[in-house]
Amino acid sequence: MSESAEKALAEALELSPIQRTELIDQLLSSFEFPPKKSIDKTWAKEAEDRIDAYERGELTQLLPNRSLSKLAGKT
Repeated sequence: MSESAEKALAEALELSPIQRTELIDQLLSSFEFPPKKSIDKTWAKEAEDRIDAYERGELTQLLPNRSLSKLAGKT
């Protein structure tokens, strides 16, 4: 790690946990590229569509234990 990165880390470790969390969020956000934002938008629409379908009675609820069992192949 470069000297400036080590200095930034040392300073970051002096921040409160909430300030470090905010810093981490900003750093991670800097890695987001336009395609990821497009994917996020698509998934958000899909989630809304599924909620709407559930509220219209077109989808049924699957309990978490049953979902996990299906994923594990234990149905």
